[in-house]
Amino acid sequence: MILDREFFNVLILSWGFMFTFSAFLTTSNIQKTVLDSVSNEDPSFTGDGYSSLAIVYAVLSICTFFTPSYAQEISPRLSIFTGSLCYAFFVATFLWPHTFLLYFASAIQGLGSSLMWVGHGRYITENSNSETIARNSGIFWAIYQLSLVTGNLSVYCIFTTKTYDKSTRKLMFIILTILAIIGTLILATLRKPLTRSLIENEICEKKMENVIKEKINEPKRCKYVTLIVGWERMRRFLSLIVTPQMIMLIVTFMYSGLVLAFYSGVYTASFGFTVKMGELRKKYVSLVGICLGIGEVTAGIICGPLASTIKIRSRWLILVIGSIVHAFCYLTIFLNLPDKSPFTDTEDIGFISPSISLAMIGAVAMGFGDAFLNTQIIALLGTIYTNDTEYVFSLYLLFQSIAVTLSFFYSNYFGLYLHLGILIVVGILGTISFVIVDLKYNTDNDSIIPVSHENTTAENPVELESVKR
Repeated sequence: MILDREFFNVLILSWGFMFTFSAFLTTSNIQKTVLDSVSNEDPSFTGDGYSSLAIVYAVLSICTFFTPSYAQEISPRLSIFTGSLCYAFFVATFLWPHTFLLYFASAIQGLGSSLMWVGHGRYITENSNSETIARNSGIFWAIYQLSLVTGNLSVYCIFTTKTYDKSTRKLMFIILTILAIIGTLILATLRKPLTRSLIENEICEKKMENVIKEKINEPKRCKYVTLIVGWERMRRFLSLIVTPQMIMLIVTFMYSGLVLAFYSGVYTASFGFTVKMGELRKKYVSLVGICLGIGEVTAGIICGPLASTIKIRSRWLILVIGSIVHAFCYLTIFLNLPDKSPFTDTEDIGFISPSISLAMIGAVAMGFGDAFLNTQIIALLGTIYTNDTEYVFSLYLLFQSIAVTLSFFYSNYFGLYLHLGILIVVGILGTISFVIVDLKYNTDNDSIIPVSHENTTAENPVELESVKR
């Protein structure tokens, strides 16, 4: 594996995300139970963890919809860095728990999420070609998901009480805030790829030349921004939504959002609220997060560094395997946890005596399947939509965040078993949709030009991009 500038950029991005999300994902994992403890100590505090996360992803959905209007006007590096500042602010506000501040910071967090993830999609694609996009996506995912291990491990080590008392909360969020700041500083060092700036200028000039010649009589200037240009980008964004291929992928995007909401908020809260898990169940919530991270990292390594070694090239097959692993996970949760566990402490049990070991196994399976799902989505989008990366990653983020918002919204009303039922149904539909799109793309590509490791002919637009880079 050659450590060229582009690959080194991917590593910087991955480690920056790892530290930033060590803070955020750990916060979201324990948020429901932490805020429940705050409410018990201070009746004037009415903040709710599910509502806070619903606001995060609702704002993310809104911001992402308008992303095509400004995505090309700011560099992905600036977008990522600005977003990381929002993450650090959100985590730091838990040092001073106030209802208004919680919800305000949640809205800021949603804005930051749209900036970071759209910038991430563009930056990964800029530093990849058709041969390295899957590898880079897998490596990014493996390092990024270490955040679930490092953040939750920090909380687990400093958690010495049975509940989240004030002093414990303060120490936890000081450490998590420091992790977020470290991530922000790393992301501030992101660099341009060596050759990408040339192709960016070339594409920008061509797009601007076509738009300006048709709409206005102004000189061709890549930096000239008008409402007409913004509308052209928004129209392109909207036109992609109504294509049959994207309509099918939207189902897969929605499923990835439901999985994200479930493991980042509902599953960990359900474990912490199941009284039969023992007196130290609040402490063990962090272990659930660590197991999620182990599953994510393991699958990310399989999809990344090991993918080329063991000749894994079928995206749809990897995703199907991930879906089967998720089905096993849902079965363990169904048997192990009671239906009322997402809401508050409950003495109820599931269909078997609650088992901490089974909960941890289910968490590993959840993370494993989630990594398979998301790495293959990123790889597919980066391959099919090479010239529309800002649009398709915006769509991916938009519909994923819509699903997360809906999930957190109904989390205060739907029991655990209904959550699982929705995940199974949407998961089956999303898997079928992805398989159809991927097989169709491979069939069409094979009918036009042979696909091989050495294929770099200019007729293939994906390979053309790799040659230019």
